[in-house]
Amino acid sequence: MPVKTIEEINERILEGKAVVVTAEEMIDIVEENGAKKAAKMVDVVTTGTFGAMCSSGAFINFGHSDPPIRMTRVWLNDVMAYGGIAAVDAYIGATELSESQGMQYGGAHVIEDFIAGKDIKLYAESYGTDCYPRKSIATTINKNNVNQAFMFNPRNCYQNYPAGTNSSDRTIYTYMGTLLPEFGNVTYCTSGQLSPLLNDPEYRTIGIGTRVFIGGTHGYVSFQGTQHDPGQVRMPNGTPASSAGTLALIGDLKKMSTDFIRAATYEKYGTTLFVGVGIPIPILDEDMAMKTAVSDKDIYTNIVDKSGKTSFSQAVSYQELRSGYVTINNKKVPTSPLSSTVKAREIADLLKTQIKKGEFLLTKSAEGLPTDKKRLNKLEVRGY
Repeated sequence: MPVKTIEEINERILEGKAVVVTAEEMIDIVEENGAKKAAKMVDVVTTGTFGAMCSSGAFINFGHSDPPIRMTRVWLNDVMAYGGIAAVDAYIGATELSESQGMQYGGAHVIEDFIAGKDIKLYAESYGTDCYPRKSIATTINKNNVNQAFMFNPRNCYQNYPAGTNSSDRTIYTYMGTLLPEFGNVTYCTSGQLSPLLNDPEYRTIGIGTRVFIGGTHGYVSFQGTQHDPGQVRMPNGTPASSAGTLALIGDLKKMSTDFIRAATYEKYGTTLFVGVGIPIPILDEDMAMKTAVSDKDIYTNIVDKSGKTSFSQAVSYQELRSGYVTINNKKVPTSPLSSTVKAREIADLLKTQIKKGEFLLTKSAEGLPTDKKRLNKLEVRGY
């Protein structure tokens, strides 16, 4: 039976009466009081994550020049952006590399520099038309002189993700960082008990239209993320045993902060964008209270061999991963995170403060995320 509705929770927020706690605080509350009582005590649980989210980028509208140009090829600080949209719109992807600096600078760095207010070199070409006669343009843009600039990330906030290791006899360089030979280390990337979708594992409150904290401002879930895979094997508490749900997120790039959006380069792999996201979860009933009390000891993932040499897979809890070591084949192996728990806590705390001040109201999703059991398709090499 529902204990309260989102509308009732928002009323309590506006009245300054809402009880808001972080996901980590909720663990102790439920342990001490039980889920039934906690559901009546707590109105909102805040979550947070800050990690590498490669499937990120931004749309920018530059405005029209005189004479005008229909941009067909676009570069920002020598990083190619996609211009096949309209005359002066472009999409800059986080992992696109600089044509002059290679892996040292990419789309993620352009985005961070833009948010920081720096001038960005814009160069664009066109074949020219009667209505858009200009064939090239070179200028600078920044967040104060473009029209719209909004982050649109096709896949963020993975609901769990496999940890990586390396069984081969050489060091390998991957999107899971540098992996040392012969099971020399393990890397992992999630905020565990603070992670948004691990606190709403069945997508009961997070859906299309959910208001979120993204990059230091407020944004929204725009759709299911790419590679959304709700059919993943689940633990008894509802959390997936490996990568499952994802979110497509949108937010105003001009209002974001480099405190929560940072570019990075993974050695010999490429560029990526660290994105800070926080999502509030309304405690509608006892079930949601129990789900948001999930702890690292009850969240599992698999350690997989990223070298491709073996089919090695070993289940492990996030409590074990966060301890600094795991055991593989009777060998003590060091672990390290690729996401920041410190920043995740900061985001959850900041979101908690904003809600308590009435600066952030909850939204009821316009449509839920898919929950079907169909698994992802694989790309078949068919020829043509």
